[in-house]
Amino acid sequence: MKTALRQLSASHRTEQADTRLGVVLAFVAGAVNAGGFLAVGAYTSHMTGMVASITDLVVVDQWRTAVAIIPHILAFFAGSVLSAVLINWARLKHLASEFALPLMAEACLLIVFGLLAATGLAAGLNGLYGLIALLCLIMGLQNGLITKISHAEIRTTHMTGVITDLGIETGRFLFGKVSHADTRFSAVKLRRLVLLLVGFVIGGLAGAAAFSWIGFVAVLPLAALLAAMALLPIADDLKRMFSKHR
Repeated sequence: MKTALRQLSASHRTEQADTRLGVVLAFVAGAVNAGGFLAVGAYTSHMTGMVASITDLVVVDQWRTAVAIIPHILAFFAGSVLSAVLINWARLKHLASEFALPLMAEACLLIVFGLLAATGLAAGLNGLYGLIALLCLIMGLQNGLITKISHAEIRTTHMTGVITDLGIETGRFLFGKVSHADTRFSAVKLRRLVLLLVGFVIGGLAGAAAFSWIGFVAVLPLAALLAAMALLPIADDLKRMFSKHR
């Protein structure tokens, strides 16, 4: 069990580890998106929709609402920046937790979101916008992490690219069967894409059900899952740091 958890966020990557981490993160993103929509009324990883909403609102002269969306986009951007900073700082320090640090940061931010929402500290319209921005920050952080890990091969916070790639691989497969030509179809890639989509859907169902039944406490299992994946590499670095100072 420890070995499997360590491999998920290890600095030395394998294709299998990337796929497993991607599926877990797709599950988390699906849960945050679906549950978050029930909680705050917005899909917080859908930056395409948010940018499009701004243009629509500007055209119909709803400038105040359009401006209110901008911080959400900036929060998603800030999340990806934070992910890159944490990873590059860890690499500079030769830490084993370069990918574990963003995971732990995401876990902590999810707990902050749950506490703010459950205790009513973010009540009112401004509080609601703050919660949406916080979820956008979390999704940007996660998207930046998996993009760095997989060299932009895997996306987990939104399924547009996954479904597009599924269509491309399916087209390659069908054309290859008909023409008997080498279309560079990859069964491994197709399997990964299907797993990512299934993970996101299952996460969405679980997140929506959990938020409906128990409210904001539903983020705690997600945070625990992320923390469990991050804990061992971080513990390794801490042990190494303490042993140097003895």
